[in-house]
Amino acid sequence: MHELSLCRSLIKLLQQQAGQQGFSRVCTIWLDVGPMAGVVPEALEFAFSACSPGTLAEGATLHLVPSQATARCRDCGQISNPSSRLDPCPHCGHAAVDLISGDNLTIKELEVE
Repeated sequence: MHELSLCRSLIKLLQQQAGQQGFSRVCTIWLDVGPMAGVVPEALEFAFSACSPGTLAEGATLHLVPSQATARCRDCGQISNPSSRLDPCPHCGHAAVDLISGDNLTIKELEVE
């Protein structure tokens, strides 16, 4: 379950930012999660609840904000919103598309004290 290591990295990043920006507690975290990020939302929420006790994120609320994937067809150049990395171009049917966005896991917003 790589979600556990993702949450550990998230908390480490929050601790670094707390030192730089002078906050002592994280109340709410909004994470932008792309559909191709390879993250299981329920597993990420569980991992966060397991990793946060005893840290500045203890008791924090985690909100996962889904985002949309965007890809460009290598053949016709059209932009589409695939639901899978294997989706062909909906415009021309070509199988080779390049993912532009959608594999992200990004801190979108924080509420801190």
